[in-house]
Amino acid sequence: MKRLPAPISNRRPSLSHLKRLSLHGPSTTRHKNFPPSAASKSDSKEGSSHWKAILSHLLRNNEIDEARHVFSKISSPDAHLYTMMITGYARIKRIDEAFRIFTEMPTRDVASWNSMIKACLDCGDLHLAGKLFDEMPERNVISWTTIMNGLAQVGQIDAAEGLFWRMPQRDTAAWNSMISGYSSNGRVTDARLLFEKMPCPNVISWTAMIGGYDQNGESDEALHLFEQMWALGIKPTSSTYACVLTACANVADLGLGTQLHAHLSKVGYLSDTFVSTSLLTLYANCKHIENSSKLFHENGDRNLVSWTALITAYGLNGRHEDALDEFNRMILSGIRPNQSTFTSALNSCCGLESLDQGKKIHGNVIKLGLDSDVFVGNSLIVLYSKCGDIDNSLMVFNNMRRRNLVSWNSIIVGCAQNGYALWALKLFDDMKSSLEQPDEITYVGLLTACSHSRMIASGKQIFQQLKEDPLVDVKLEHYACMVDVLGRCGNLEEAEDFISSMPMKPNVAVWLALLSACRMHTNLKVARRASQKIFDLDPYNSAAYVLLSNIYASAGKWNDVSQTRVMMRSRGIVKIPGYSWITLKDSRHEFVCGDRSHPMTTEIYKKLDWLGGKLKEYGYVYDRRFALHDVDDEQKEVVLTYHSEKLAIAFALLSTVQGSTIRIMKNLRVCGDCHSSIKVISRIVGREIVLRDSSRFHHFRDGLCSCGDYW
Repeated sequence: MKRLPAPISNRRPSLSHLKRLSLHGPSTTRHKNFPPSAASKSDSKEGSSHWKAILSHLLRNNEIDEARHVFSKISSPDAHLYTMMITGYARIKRIDEAFRIFTEMPTRDVASWNSMIKACLDCGDLHLAGKLFDEMPERNVISWTTIMNGLAQVGQIDAAEGLFWRMPQRDTAAWNSMISGYSSNGRVTDARLLFEKMPCPNVISWTAMIGGYDQNGESDEALHLFEQMWALGIKPTSSTYACVLTACANVADLGLGTQLHAHLSKVGYLSDTFVSTSLLTLYANCKHIENSSKLFHENGDRNLVSWTALITAYGLNGRHEDALDEFNRMILSGIRPNQSTFTSALNSCCGLESLDQGKKIHGNVIKLGLDSDVFVGNSLIVLYSKCGDIDNSLMVFNNMRRRNLVSWNSIIVGCAQNGYALWALKLFDDMKSSLEQPDEITYVGLLTACSHSRMIASGKQIFQQLKEDPLVDVKLEHYACMVDVLGRCGNLEEAEDFISSMPMKPNVAVWLALLSACRMHTNLKVARRASQKIFDLDPYNSAAYVLLSNIYASAGKWNDVSQTRVMMRSRGIVKIPGYSWITLKDSRHEFVCGDRSHPMTTEIYKKLDWLGGKLKEYGYVYDRRFALHDVDDEQKEVVLTYHSEKLAIAFALLSTVQGSTIRIMKNLRVCGDCHSSIKVISRIVGREIVLRDSSRFHHFRDGLCSCGDYW
């Protein structure tokens, strides 16, 4: 027989002990609509209904202090009125006052005890809920189910399981509650076993099990269970359909989703918010965003849930401008965003690299008091980090009251990408002190920080910690990072030996890390070996051909450059063109080398000519090694002058306020000449220039770069 856990507390506390909690007295505020004369009503059944209507109105509008004033005027309130007040206080998390009302009750029946226990759980006070449960003179099935739910919600699933099996009797609601508890705590197999043991499962039981499978990543099994339910003739509810559509969305089963859409239109469930929202998400996940938009606009009831789903759908499909347009329309319509809405909107700002819009949304987050929300905070950290504003990213992180693994990973990776390696390592120490367990992403961020800052000893130490961490699997990505750490420091032979000693077969990413390091140090010998390994694995890898060609060009091996390019053409491999862009006033401006298509081309080239003159005054000499074409020196200088990042900087100087930070993005690695010249430009114009290339962020200030000329 299964051993049952001990009661929630071994000693049953007395109510006198519980009364010693800090309590607040009732409000003396008088509500203008309910004068004292209202208290003259008799306490008959008619009078009780009268008071119920008044209190219901006040509590529905969260006027709790007015309700308390009215309640104090009732000479003999019945248990139901007491319960209404307890629930009202619990809704706004004022558990002390809810408990005061409870202790004032002349007599308490099981229903009142149950209400108080639920109030404690709603306010997150599991300890007090447990004490009250132990103190109850008698319990019914609702009492047991309520406390069991509370335990499951805070992850104490073993304790909840023990209570379930100790229950003197179990109704269907108790079985359903335990199934949901198992599922929400990742024990979907136990949920299914319990479901199979149920004497009389109902549609709620089936729905809980379908939803449980889907929430635990087993959406195919959820759909299979729905088929069984349908075959048995059990009529689904709107909640069932919402769960099934969510499962369809997660596996991108457009066929079944379309069939359900047609059926739901016939049975009239499309008006249900959760059904229509789940259907909207299904179409978005299946890349049918126009259907999502159509469904939203055809539904007259546009509420927070449906609007948030549409904003999220646009973001998932890369239509970030549309997502932010809908977000703004929602605000103008008077609907207040919640955490999910803000998170989706911030993710779209991140997709557009629109720091200005992100800051505006951050302002709204603060106004609505949601800046302490962990999910919103995580999105803000990522936004600021990806836009090169690491100081604000750190500010958001430091101000968060609660953090999760995503919070720590986001700030560590952000610091790594922005060249704040020492901060990344310090944050890792803080993370361990807070007892947060690192995962694979944490170690990728730390190794990236070490590789970008020439911290080879720290990189080796981090990698050793990773190998000794029993809860994290060492993956190929970690090996590629370690090769990068060794290679960037110039230890190319050691990096090659490291690859040879790997316990798993290296993939293209590992060899590309070595080849990229050869590009930095112009090591032809190792580069040839590394590139051959890549071509053996992937003969059509364009990045390897481009890197190899650039290494040959830097070494002046123009015949090898020509042969490499001929090989690329023969295999139909096309080099990805380099381009840079800047986002200003929600508009993105893109530039390629020698670009003359921009409306401000004349002004841009004039500004570049001015910068060229200033660079010469400062003694700058173009580094012709980075003009990767076999032409004379004068032509090489022309090519270098009009690289895409320089065009973007010239445009930014013409289009932004003097003294403001210039933020440029580039799809490829910034060349050495551009890097050197931008350092001088930052000194010439007296402005910070933040450049994000394919490798990392570069913060140029006063003639220096945050990367220390090491990238």
